[in-house]
Amino acid sequence: WSVGELTGDNQLHISESSPALHYGQQGFEGLKAYRTKGGSIQLFRPDQNAARLQNTARRLCMAEVPTEMFIDAVKQVVKANEDFVPPYGTGATLYLRPLLIGVGDVIGVKPADEYIFTVFAMPVGSYFKGGLAPSKFVISRDYDRAAPLGTGGAKVGGNYAASLQAEVGAKA
Repeated sequence: WSVGELTGDNQLHISESSPALHYGQQGFEGLKAYRTKGGSIQLFRPDQNAARLQNTARRLCMAEVPTEMFIDAVKQVVKANEDFVPPYGTGATLYLRPLLIGVGDVIGVKPADEYIFTVFAMPVGSYFKGGLAPSKFVISRDYDRAAPLGTGGAKVGGNYAASLQAEVGAKA
C-alpha cells in the first residue's frame, strides 16, 4: 500500500475494465463518528470494521487493508471533517464509508493487480426517524440476498443489489 492523502475530490478515476465494475471485486464498510456530551468525537470499534473488511478482501481475493492503516485513514477523515460531526443529543452522526475496489486493465475473470482503498464521509440524521419503534416487515421467500456459501458473510455491493427488487416490491 502507498501512503494515502486527504483530498476534496469525490471522483474516482479508474479504468473502465476494472474488476470492481465487471466482476464485483469490491467491498465496503460503514461506521459512524459521534460527538460525546463533552464535545469530543468517538468511533465505535473501528478495529472490528477493519477486520470485517479484511474478511471481505480474503473472500474476494483482494489485497487486505492493514488494521492500523484502516483506523488511521478513518481518523484522518474524521479530523478533516470534524466541523460536520453533529452535536451530541441530536441522534445525527458523521457517516464513514471505507471502500476497497479492484482496479486496473483486467478483462478476464481474475483478481485485480491493484486496488484503491478510500474513505469518504457525510453527516447523516438518525437512522431510526423518531427513535426506536416497532417496524413493519415483509418476509419474502422469492429472493435470496446473500448465499451463505457465496458472499453472504462478506460486505459486498452484490449482496445489496440482490435485495433491491425485493425492497421495491415490499414498498409497493
